[in-house]
Amino acid sequence: MRVVIAEDSTLLREGLARLLAEAGFSVVAAVEDAEALVAAVGTHLPDVAIVDIRMPPTHTDEGLRAAVLLRQRYPGVGVLVLSQYVRVSYAAELLDARADSGAVGPDGVGYLLKDRVSDLAEFAAAIRRVGSGGSAFDPLVVAQMLTRRRGDSDDRLTDRERAVLALMAEGRTNQAIAQRLFIAERTVEKHCTSIFAKLDLSASPHDHRRVLAVLRYLNG
Repeated sequence: MRVVIAEDSTLLREGLARLLAEAGFSVVAAVEDAEALVAAVGTHLPDVAIVDIRMPPTHTDEGLRAAVLLRQRYPGVGVLVLSQYVRVSYAAELLDARADSGAVGPDGVGYLLKDRVSDLAEFAAAIRRVGSGGSAFDPLVVAQMLTRRRGDSDDRLTDRERAVLALMAEGRTNQAIAQRLFIAERTVEKHCTSIFAKLDLSASPHDHRRVLAVLRYLNG
């Protein structure tokens, strides 16, 4: 799987590149700012772009702006953003960007806290999920987004269905969800079927229903 890394810290950028290479990824570019990121993605069309939210020149949200642009311009490229903070508004912008593009195809997107990078196996798994069209949202990000959605009077999901959907957003398999919630895998499958029905997501060979469910629900 081919990746582009955008991180302004030289130490972290080079460290990520080395760790990912050791984990079997092909790092085709490692850049330090948003402009170079967009150019690198346009040149290499990687499977995943890993983007630090805060980059030069202002170190505010340049990385987020670039990530949104990439999701609109290159819908086949997965985008995984890294941040030191949980910002629900950032996650919502990422979801909105893909929803507004109208493109058909992989919908890989993720938002992880930088603390997760220390667990290389988990981080590598998240990259692979995003590169394969899945999602990888940090549990803290998902929890805050679900808390916001729970206040919606039109919320059609039960508490258990929301719990299943939250783990879907993290990119967990049905088996992993069953183990986490201490329920049978068959029960997870029933919850998934109910979630898809309530969110009006019919089966299609062109769509990734698990990702669409996350996008549709968290995006309100």
